[in-house]
Amino acid sequence: MNWLERPFYGNSILQWAIAAGIALLLSAAFLFAYNYFIRRLQAHAERTTTRIDDIAAEVLAGTHVLFLVIVAFYLGTNYLDLPHKLDRIIGNVMVVSVLIQAALWGNRLISWWLMHTVKAKRGVDGAGATTLSALGFLGRVALWSLMALMILENLGVNITALVASLGIGGIAVALAMQNILGDMFASLSITLDRPFVIGDFIVLDNIMGTVEHIGLKTTRLRSLSGELIVLSNTDLLKGRIRNYKHLHERRVEFSFGVVYETPVERLERISAITRAIVEAQPKVRFDRAHFKGYGDFALNFEVVYFVKESDYNVYMDIQQAINLALFRRFQEEGISFACSTRTWQEQPVMPPARPEGSGSHAKPYAS
Repeated sequence: MNWLERPFYGNSILQWAIAAGIALLLSAAFLFAYNYFIRRLQAHAERTTTRIDDIAAEVLAGTHVLFLVIVAFYLGTNYLDLPHKLDRIIGNVMVVSVLIQAALWGNRLISWWLMHTVKAKRGVDGAGATTLSALGFLGRVALWSLMALMILENLGVNITALVASLGIGGIAVALAMQNILGDMFASLSITLDRPFVIGDFIVLDNIMGTVEHIGLKTTRLRSLSGELIVLSNTDLLKGRIRNYKHLHERRVEFSFGVVYETPVERLERISAITRAIVEAQPKVRFDRAHFKGYGDFALNFEVVYFVKESDYNVYMDIQQAINLALFRRFQEEGISFACSTRTWQEQPVMPPARPEGSGSHAKPYAS
């Protein structure tokens, strides 16, 4: 008998050699095809602006060489007639390799998303970048935990009791930490939805301030009076938030009154005077100026205009300039502002009555 035909684990040495040759050829082919395909994909991703090919190139670049070799040798063993026990071991190795490689691809995808998202937030929303990094870590932990359970199940380990115990423990932990978990999910919502970022001035009910920090549990505001306000993320999202940083135009409405003694020809010029003063201001869009109505002590005018910036100090500078210009122009025109004053008429004080029948020597009536 030729030594190549000698049996070894149910196959001849020649069959083992052929299987090894197939595995080696497939390994070389897989490595060559992988390197060629990755280079072409990366070159294509650099020429385009879409993110799909960037993600594909980044994820596939995480393919491990050992995984390609294991796949090649697994395909090579299909040429052999192996014992059931050995065939099962090889099958388990192949499945475990696929699961580990899938976890590597998922980890690569999380890293790519974090890298681009955190890079965009860094310098603009540092706390949001920190929150995303922490959430990325939790995502990796969940990914590898899931893969570990799948590997154990594939290896024949009964994970039902393990999953049940983890589930019961998870429920207990979730009940004990429901407020913390709620704040963490609210932090994720703030980070992704971006109703506000660091540096925005927001108002929540009667609370107002500039956002200084967005954490996993709390958000911190610096109030106008200087103190630090700490709010839980869950409570923050329950209310109606007004974000003044996103204010494109600020609507301003103010009123003033002139005295009733103002001549009608001067009264008719007040709207035009006011309009000219408002339109002379920079960063302002005039809306209207009207003689609104008759007050108790004044003829009332109402003016509306828009400031084309969200900065409150800019608005106050413009309003101050308008007030000074109105005061100066009204002095030139001889128009007087009205003030809420009352004229009281002095009533005579009646002397107290004397008791009936009292003479000149009677004592005065004591009030």
